[in-house]
Amino acid sequence: MKVDMKSTDLSWISKIQVNQPAVLRRAEQIQARRTVKKEWQAAWLLKAVTFIDLTTLSGDDTPSNIQRLCYKAKYPIREDLLKALNMHDKDITTAAVCVYPARVCDAVKALKAAGCSIPVASVATGFPAGQTHLKTRLEEIRLAVEDGATEIDVVINRSLVLTGQWEALYDEIRQFRKACGEAHLKTILATGELGSLTNVYKASMIAMMAGSDFIKTSTGKETVNATFPVAIVMLRAIRDFFWKTGNKVGFKPAGGIRSAKDSLAWLSLVKEELGDEWLKPELFRIGASTLLSDIERQVSNLYLWSKLTGVFEKGIEKPN
Repeated sequence: MKVDMKSTDLSWISKIQVNQPAVLRRAEQIQARRTVKKEWQAAWLLKAVTFIDLTTLSGDDTPSNIQRLCYKAKYPIREDLLKALNMHDKDITTAAVCVYPARVCDAVKALKAAGCSIPVASVATGFPAGQTHLKTRLEEIRLAVEDGATEIDVVINRSLVLTGQWEALYDEIRQFRKACGEAHLKTILATGELGSLTNVYKASMIAMMAGSDFIKTSTGKETVNATFPVAIVMLRAIRDFFWKTGNKVGFKPAGGIRSAKDSLAWLSLVKEELGDEWLKPELFRIGASTLLSDIERQVSNLYLWSKLTGVFEKGIEKPN
């Protein structure tokens, strides 16, 4: 059940200010330290796999590309490696696959053929710019849902943020929410184009008030995508919203997250800012297309290291 925080007006939004120097200091602290001890890294990396929205958003996507993507989503880590780690019976898959609206049917068909229930997410609302007519954006959501998407990643009209039209932004996202029906709404803020951390916080609050199930950093197409300063602001907006309403909203960083080391840093950040209860696919996702390959490579390297040290003789350490 969503709690509507909207009052008779949103004038209070204009009074919000983010302490940018404090946010930047916090981001530097996080990036300067090692996030996870080596003997725990394999477990944490396998956990990271379960948060990935495995994504392809290319102009040359074809049904065969989507089929390969869905196969990788179901089998993200080599079976022999999972058996060696005694993790072969844990049903490790990615959290979802994410595609363009025109490819939703292909993804649904491929996953059904593979006999798995991984959700299909679709970008929508004129992705990535969000500059098409509202009627067209709403229809795109409805068509994606009709084709079988159970998660919709919408993009906001950034001009509404840059010109301070908070009521209009709220109303648009409410219409997105309605068009989604039962599908989960993930709202992409495109933070690299919002101008300031204060605007990021304001847009985060508006998106949550309007009914978003997740707030997402970026489309992955901007010049600047997911960064720690932006994430800290969004995570604290999520925390503030939870304290005020009792509603938990999810967080999805996306864009530029390519290495296993990156994924560990993002898990650690969410754990520190929001706690363990947010470390589940219902409340945390990572949007990525190439991350999975590096995670598999690093897990393999960690297994070889364990053979020399005996660390995993009784199975890998559980995330702590």
